[in-house]
Amino acid sequence: MKRMICIALLAAAPLLWSGCAYVNLSLLQEPGPLREKVVDGRGDAKILLLDVTGIISEERKRTLGMRQEGSMIDEFREALQKARRDKSIAGLVVRINSPGGTVTASDILRHEILEYKRQTGVRVAACLMGVAASGGYYVATAADEIVAHPTTITGSIGVIAMKFNVQGLFGKIGVEAEAIKSGDKKDLLSPFRPATEDERRIVQAVIDQLHARFVDVVAEGRPSLPREAVVTLADGRIYTATQALELKLVDRVGYLDSALEGIKSARNLKEASVIVYHRPGSYKGSIYAEAGAGTTVVNILPQDLESLTPREMQFLYLWAP
Repeated sequence: MKRMICIALLAAAPLLWSGCAYVNLSLLQEPGPLREKVVDGRGDAKILLLDVTGIISEERKRTLGMRQEGSMIDEFREALQKARRDKSIAGLVVRINSPGGTVTASDILRHEILEYKRQTGVRVAACLMGVAASGGYYVATAADEIVAHPTTITGSIGVIAMKFNVQGLFGKIGVEAEAIKSGDKKDLLSPFRPATEDERRIVQAVIDQLHARFVDVVAEGRPSLPREAVVTLADGRIYTATQALELKLVDRVGYLDSALEGIKSARNLKEASVIVYHRPGSYKGSIYAEAGAGTTVVNILPQDLESLTPREMQFLYLWAP
């Protein structure tokens, strides 16, 4: 840590030499508590905006490798805990711009929203932005209403498990992997050898169960859709906003304003203050400040999946073309 501080000071040295006597070392400071900011509207009643942006994962983030921050799960739960204490909150809009992520992280976010609804009675709307696919849509099913942006890509209801087979590469450079194991399935789907048919059957059985849970979740969250209809839709394909509306996967096609107006109409509110939670130093100038609308996730690069391809294989609710 001392070495990292020294590097930061050396990086700031040119500013000092040029006559600037102020050095901001905020990257080294511990993050402060969430603060509330009004970004639109007015009135005593409040509508809270929360974001689910990027790969949904339990992995903790780092700031320039210098400070470990909370994961998406940590931050989302912290925001809901703060919201529970505020009796003025009449509605919650969850903006989703995500291709999905791990099965468990997606399930936790959905669970947190359902628990918040159960404990507070607050109405929740999901606003689907550029991409709200797979785990992103899984999270949206916890909402009372789903509004899709006119250009949203959603769907991709399904499960995927990925692994690399590097046996050929290692063979070319003269490297062999050797495992000493207690049973023949202990190195299930090892990247150092081809998978056996028996291993594929084992993993497929797990995927089938996780897929069945996804189908159940959609059927529960979309009561107008019989489970049999969901099974037909849940073959992994993606849908446009218009297609999703026709198939009853979403309730309306509109903009973020539409989701906010929907909350106000359902709660008979003439006016409401739209609020966000932020930490000092982050920009929160409008209702779109943290919507992630400029994030490109259609073509996911290997580095984007770095947190999802660790030592062990993971099961994913993820659209990864």
